[in-house]
Amino acid sequence: MLDISVSPNAKRTELVGWHDGALRVRLAAPPVDGAANEALRRWLSDQLGVPQARVTLVRGDTSRRKQWRIDEDATLVTQWLARQAVLSQAGG
Repeated sequence: MLDISVSPNAKRTELVGWHDGALRVRLAAPPVDGAANEALRRWLSDQLGVPQARVTLVRGDTSRRKQWRIDEDATLVTQWLARQAVLSQAGG
């Protein structure tokens, strides 16, 4: 499970650090008709190298705070997080 705090309508999609115990992601998609959720699903899938079908929104469909299930070995997600320099700089 990944808790993510989303800021929609950004210039580009990027991980920017931690916010209140959740990953903070700026998202280059509007929060309209599920566009932001689908953009975040694609971004997570690309970042983690897993099929989009393995990335499922569990909570937060209309909220900025979302919880995503990644149907993959937890080691994959842990290794991805460890490679994110912005997380160690932010004191996560």
